[in-house]
Amino acid sequence: MTAHATGPFDVKLAPQTFEGAPDGARLGRFTLDKQFAGDLEGTSRGQMLSAGTDVTGSAGYVAIEHVTGTLHGRSGTFALQHSGTMTRGTPSLSITVVPDSGTGQLEGLAGTMTIVIADGKHTYEFDYTLPA
Repeated sequence: MTAHATGPFDVKLAPQTFEGAPDGARLGRFTLDKQFAGDLEGTSRGQMLSAGTDVTGSAGYVAIEHVTGTLHGRSGTFALQHSGTMTRGTPSLSITVVPDSGTGQLEGLAGTMTIVIADGKHTYEFDYTLPA
């Protein structure tokens, strides 16, 4: 049975050096630090790689983050994998729990997360399953 978790989160991105990036390439590397509230209480740390283009509104990113916290009262850790694309202003984003990454009471966690940004505030919608 699929469960649903929601809540706000804060995110801090810090630019890092992108070692080996060719001159003139629009490549970026960032560290991620998040603070989750609501049904998922916890923190995450991760890294993001991005690529921009000469076309306004077109870009892409990938990221991995490690989440530590409590999800509907069950504590543990898990990893999230991001793949995002912006095509001339139209976004497409996939965030998936890395298979078999759950630990503690979150062992066996599977699911997908959606990020909503409205009025400068971030919220998450997390549909997931856990073994009984």
